[in-house]
Amino acid sequence: MKIRGAVLEEIGRPGPFASSRPLTVSELDLAPPQANELLVRIEAAGLCHSDLSVVDGNRPRPTPMLLGHEAAGIVLAAGGEVTDVSVGARVVMTFLPRCGQCRGCRSEGRMPCEPGTAANGAGTMLDGGSRLTRGESTVAHHLGVSAFATHAVVDRRSVVPVDDDVPASVAAVMGCAVLTGGGALLNAAPPRPGDSVMVVGLGGVGMAALLVAASLGCGPVIGVDAVEDKLETARTLGATEVYTPATLGERRADIVVEAAGSARAFEAAVAATAPGGTTVSVGLPAPDARSSISPLGLVAEARSIVGSYLGSAVPSRDIPRYLEMWRRGTLPVERLISSRISLDDINEGMDALAAGKAIRQVIDFGSVQPGGAG
Repeated sequence: MKIRGAVLEEIGRPGPFASSRPLTVSELDLAPPQANELLVRIEAAGLCHSDLSVVDGNRPRPTPMLLGHEAAGIVLAAGGEVTDVSVGARVVMTFLPRCGQCRGCRSEGRMPCEPGTAANGAGTMLDGGSRLTRGESTVAHHLGVSAFATHAVVDRRSVVPVDDDVPASVAAVMGCAVLTGGGALLNAAPPRPGDSVMVVGLGGVGMAALLVAASLGCGPVIGVDAVEDKLETARTLGATEVYTPATLGERRADIVVEAAGSARAFEAAVAATAPGGTTVSVGLPAPDARSSISPLGLVAEARSIVGSYLGSAVPSRDIPRYLEMWRRGTLPVERLISSRISLDDINEGMDALAAGKAIRQVIDFGSVQPGGAG
């Protein structure tokens, strides 16, 4: 079938992207879903720093590639081996499929799926193939999702069905921002009663971590970012204290979540971790980034550092938990959405992301009610 999507032509073009146009919105051909796959009509897709890191070259991937990994949509068709997802269901896309058999999948979320990671790096589906072409050329998949398009074919293991009461935009941000930021606390370093939580880097993932910390009743909840406008937003989302890196001083917390994807931010997060506390790093810096920390500080103060990819999540286990928090009104994730844009504004959206001006921009493809996909 013919679809319309945003294809990254080459990595590393300089900003502003509105001028260099690394992403081209064009027509592509999408092959039908195979036995364990789904055809999904995309309703909403979020712009994340993981997309930007491919555009700017920090996360090299094969090109041309149809970007986008955080999304929700309606199932239009299912392969013959899919028996537990119905046509018409709304699903959340998740960017790391799980084979269910490897050492990573047996770690209960602590480690990524090994075949899923290999497929993501190669720009293929979990079976090693592609469903996307443009003319005579194959187009790579982004993290098994490629959601910056009107439609996607995804592996059944890349989606989590959600109930009809969940709006598409809420479902979309569950797939990356909430799983990653929230999982830093729920999975990687569960807070104890009375623990203080600090979040360094207040983009979509960092704000999601802050929201979850407030929802869990942690206190105090501390937000840190260089962009002062984000500090005011953090207060509205439940932060009891906010600082820029320059004003943080000697303030420390029991659990510090680093969500900036910067070597310097990681150093600041480690330094801000209280004795006996834990630093959780969920940001994705450039592959050649290096940090300097004091091993003596870890030993003498009994501090820990934990890396957490995708919030150490098992999406089928964790997304329902976040949705119950959302239904109770304690996790208002819709407040993470800072703006809605069209697919044609994708390059400008990447500029806003690079400038630190956005929390979560969502491409709105137009929602349809579950059960009426047509």
